[in-house]
Amino acid sequence: MGEFELIRQYFQPLADKARQGQLILGPGDDCAIQRVPAGRDLVFSVDTLVEGVHFPPNYSPEYLGWRSLAVAVSDLAAMGADPVCFTLALSLPSAEPEWLAGYSRGLAQASDAFGIALAGGDTTRGPLTITLQVHGTVPQGLALQRSGARAGDLVCVTGPLGDAGAALDYLGCAMPTDEQQAVLYRYHYPEPRLQLGSALIGKASAAIDISDGLLADLQHILDASGVGAELDADKIPLSDALVALKGDEALSLALSAGDDYQLCLTIADDKLAGLDSSVRHQLTVIGHIQTKLGLRVANAETLGFRQGFDHFGRSD
Repeated sequence: MGEFELIRQYFQPLADKARQGQLILGPGDDCAIQRVPAGRDLVFSVDTLVEGVHFPPNYSPEYLGWRSLAVAVSDLAAMGADPVCFTLALSLPSAEPEWLAGYSRGLAQASDAFGIALAGGDTTRGPLTITLQVHGTVPQGLALQRSGARAGDLVCVTGPLGDAGAALDYLGCAMPTDEQQAVLYRYHYPEPRLQLGSALIGKASAAIDISDGLLADLQHILDASGVGAELDADKIPLSDALVALKGDEALSLALSAGDDYQLCLTIADDKLAGLDSSVRHQLTVIGHIQTKLGLRVANAETLGFRQGFDHFGRSD
């Protein structure tokens, strides 16, 4: 199968059904065209996933289709952005129809779920590598950033942590238990917190998505904001499945494992109290911001845990 037939058969249908609104020209020209409405800012991010680094060899292509778009769109959620469109650069060892059918099917499901249109891209021969650039918009000047945390703010997360990290131990299970299936689902089908991110605009002081682990990603907020934080290990939300599978190791995974794609945010106490109850009930307060630099975890003194994932540095 040639490159252009590959695109026409597996990816053009995904682009054709989504061309509307702000995406006014999709695949077929040298560039796509996105129109940014008045009073909105364009936000964009790029993610690369490499076989053997970000997903295991021989990973299900349908899972990968969903997962590759979800992890990129999660960056939009962290900024409070509404998704618009994405581009896809796909490097393949060979054009296998079965793999392409599965990947494009998972990608289409994610595109529909997140309301984001395929705007174009590129295909080439090489090691399996997937690069997606996602575009969204936010009200002008109101994008959530990492640099707004202030002493006294509360630190919150948007859901249980550690499940996706635990799932790595069970990817090869032929007949996973119910608990194993629960954490595997969190790994295969991460869900960007788009609506929640949008609802936090003008409320949260800083935000980030948890891709490399809670401690590592919260540290990015602290560095950008010039503050420190203390977390309470007893308040970290853990799923029943994670506790059943990992016991005493569950907290370490929640603090350090990546791939959860929940949001970590900081917010003033009065802003939290003023949130709509449907939003407030999705947040768990796990600590607070301090003027003293550094990141401390109370009630976890005897635990050994990694700081988080780093492609080119130490992870412990």
